[in-house]
Amino acid sequence: MSSASESRYTYEQYKETTDWLLERMQHKPKVAIICGSGLGGLADLLENMPGHAGNLVFGELQGKACVCMQGRFHYYEGYNIATVTYPVRVFTLLGVETLIVTNAAGGLNPKFNVGDIMLIGDHINMPGLAGINPLRGHNDDRFGVRFPCMSDAYDADLGRLAREVAEEQGCSSFLQQGVYCNVGGPAFETVAESKILLSLGADADRVNHEEVLEITQRRTQDLQKLIINLLARI
Repeated sequence: MSSASESRYTYEQYKETTDWLLERMQHKPKVAIICGSGLGGLADLLENMPGHAGNLVFGELQGKACVCMQGRFHYYEGYNIATVTYPVRVFTLLGVETLIVTNAAGGLNPKFNVGDIMLIGDHINMPGLAGINPLRGHNDDRFGVRFPCMSDAYDADLGRLAREVAEEQGCSSFLQQGVYCNVGGPAFETVAESKILLSLGADADRVNHEEVLEITQRRTQDLQKLIINLLARI
């Protein structure tokens, strides 16, 4: 699955992967967590793990059946969009109801600090404006609608829950919410580009855009979605 061509996968291929995984797990996961840079250790918290299937770890987190994906396919490494978003469609067939995506990003908002955690309330998809979209091409209705609305792509209830947990844990002072802008990468943005992104209303950015591709792919289904950014640079 490393081709950089625009090839797409069939429903049967997604189903074959799903069936292979189902044969090897004890419980169907309801929550999928895609671990970003430096956050793969979250999978170590899962209990009753039957083992590792590549970079997928299945188990329970506080009694909830989960799957953690340690690392991801990066578009800037030459993978095509269908490959980048392949795991997300498999999660759909596994019966996942909630997708939580984490990453490390660069802060643009001068009021934010390195080490802050930012909940994404909305995003600006720069590659998407140029036609780089995981939904491009033939639409398979089994995965959702042809023209999904992106105006409410992020779940407000999950955002409120995250803020409540931050308050309980005493870390609400460095929990932010903002607009996330993704750019193609792998080069970081120039000073002029940073100013443009800030003028567009972006609070943080990232030089690869798998998170937005993953969210866009999942938007075709009515599922809960949350992205959490760790601001690694300002």
